[in-house]
Order: sequence, then structure tokens, then C-alpha cells
Amino acid sequence: MTLTAQRQRLARLRRLERMRAIHHREAMVAAGLAESTLAQLQQLAQRTETLAGAYAARTDAADGAALAQIGAFRTGLGQIARTTGGEIDTARRIADARAADVAAAERRRSAVADRIAAEARTLAVRQAGEATPLGAARAAAGDEAPCAQTPAATSGNWHGS
Repeated sequence: MTLTAQRQRLARLRRLERMRAIHHREAMVAAGLAESTLAQLQQLAQRTETLAGAYAARTDAADGAALAQIGAFRTGLGQIARTTGGEIDTARRIADARAADVAAAERRRSAVADRIAAEARTLAVRQAGEATPLGAARAAAGDEAPCAQTPAATSGNWHGS
């Protein structure tokens, strides 16, 4: 692969990382909204339960009509509580799915970041090799390891005599 091709590949990987980072942020926003909705539904369920408990304890009905009205109100609160409970279960599943989306988006972004780091290291090594005076000539000649060749000793004597 040529040096220009490696630079283009690195630029493409960086664009891909930016896209993955944007998707990660969008997934985080969606997860935050899902968690917010879940929290609101849980607060509504708690308030409904408190209100239903307060109306269940009431004994101040003056006549049958007031008692029927309190009973109807309690029945309505019970229906709201059941509906809210189902919505909480749905909101919890959605929030869990959004959290899984965030984790997956982070893994994809991290994988691209790792590929960028590896590609940048490879490119830096290659550029450093071509920047040395003999590195470019050896690289052009097809020598992959310019430092692997060492001059051979001219004689067996280490002292040069």
C-alpha cells in the first residue's frame, strides 16, 4: 500500500470515527430520554398509589351518593395505577434497549479508534523510514527492513589487526 493510500485510509477511518461518535451521542440522548420517561412514570405511579391510599382510608361519606363517588374515584385510580404499571414495564424495556444501544455504539466507536491508532502507528513508522536518507532508497528498492542489514566483519579479528 502506498503512503498516499495509507493517508487516505487514515482519513477515512477518522471520518468513520466522527460518524460513530455522533451515533454514540445520539444513542446517549435517546437513552437519557428513555430513562427520563421511566422516572416520570415511576413518580406518577407513586403519586397515584399515595392518592389511592388516602381515598381508601376515607370514611367521611355523608350519604350513599358520596360513598359511590369515592368508590368510583378509587376504581379510576386503580385503573390508572394498572395502566401506569404496564407503561412502566414498557418504558423499562425501552430504557434497557437504549442502554444496550449506547454500549454497542461505544464498542463500535472504540473499535474504529483502535484501528485509527494502529493505522497511525503504521503510517508513522513508514514515514520515519522514508525520512531517513537511506530509508527512502531502500524502501524504493523493496527492502522492508533497512536496519536488518549490518556490515559484515572484514576479518575474524575483533581488534582490527
